[in-house]
Amino acid sequence: MNLNANVKIELKPFLRWWGRELAFLVPTKLRQFFYVPHGAIIVKPIGEQFELHYELNGQQELLMPLARDNSSLETVKNLINTERFKNAIFILRLSRNDALSKTLTLPLAAKMNLSQVVGYELDRYSPFKAEHVYFATRIERIDVETAQIVVQLMLTPRKLLETLYADCQAVGISVQYADVEKCPNDLEQLHSAYNLLPPNLQPKIANTSRQIIVVLLTLFVMLSIASLTLPVWLEYQAVQNLQTKISKIEKEVKAVKTLQADMDAMREENQSLINEKTVLPSVVAMLNELSVLMHDDSWLSYLQYSEGQLQLQGESPTASNLLADLEASEYFAKVSFASPVTQDKASGMERFQITAEITKPTTSENRNAITETTEESVNDTANDTSTDELPTEKNVEDVNSESTTEEVGAENGTKE
Repeated sequence: MNLNANVKIELKPFLRWWGRELAFLVPTKLRQFFYVPHGAIIVKPIGEQFELHYELNGQQELLMPLARDNSSLETVKNLINTERFKNAIFILRLSRNDALSKTLTLPLAAKMNLSQVVGYELDRYSPFKAEHVYFATRIERIDVETAQIVVQLMLTPRKLLETLYADCQAVGISVQYADVEKCPNDLEQLHSAYNLLPPNLQPKIANTSRQIIVVLLTLFVMLSIASLTLPVWLEYQAVQNLQTKISKIEKEVKAVKTLQADMDAMREENQSLINEKTVLPSVVAMLNELSVLMHDDSWLSYLQYSEGQLQLQGESPTASNLLADLEASEYFAKVSFASPVTQDKASGMERFQITAEITKPTTSENRNAITETTEESVNDTANDTSTDELPTEKNVEDVNSESTTEEVGAENGTKE
């Protein structure tokens, strides 16, 4: 077996074989419904007459003898119009006296250009030259092991074949094939049949069926491509739409995240201000506590409150008792005299200057007040986030107003 032989794939023989194999799978009755077998009218030249035979499914019957002149024109016309022979083809079958046949053995490489190879050396295989005869070849067998092919050569003189062809035309017969009686063509294998008629004498085959096949094949290819590409294109369009929607959603999410971050920052700032505000008691509470601790016989001439520090100046019969009362209060811490206590000779009162730090009382009432203040501030912040005036500004102003230096002055002799 020669493994180095070139393999040539021929599309048409493959499609014919494939079609026959597929047709074999179709039920016989259904196949006969769509396929009508074409019979053949065999034209045999015998002397000055044509002898017509009808062949169908391997069976052949004699129809009639026919004169080779114009007198047979009407007979042939009536025969062709008969329903039985309407689709029949005409084959000119040459006798052994009109044609020669010979078996040749050639190299396998000659298969590619068999007609050229035989025509080039035709004078070796026959007593004729290539320009004097019409010839045809048919491959009988391929021997792969010896790399050879067995070829059947058929030939006939050109003048003889042209004369017979002209006589057929004269009686109204359009010959489609010309073969040799010794090597007849198989009607079931006409796609691979040989033909002694040259291309210029062969009838023109209508291209309508071929055009229909080409159109159908084109539509099939287009539908196949569409069936492959359309789902991909639809998926691509769906992905693009999703990407567009996702980009819009991402913008909205980014805006929401920005707003959420601003709200969180505002909430933290507000909470820090609230915490800073609730670290120390309010000025009103501190002044109320101070007014309770001051006795009726004590006076204040000067009071300053700044950044948690309190300074008091005034007169009292016993400044030390006042200092002790301030130390006992939860609002004041680190109470001390800022300067030595002096005696007023006119009134007999002790002049004092006291400093103290303000602290947050830890009683339950104060703790509840702090909690309520914190919750109200948080609720006000959450409710007012959509308005133009933010609660943070209000809280800041309150804290600033409360953290500023406050001085309370009293005229001498004014009772505190």
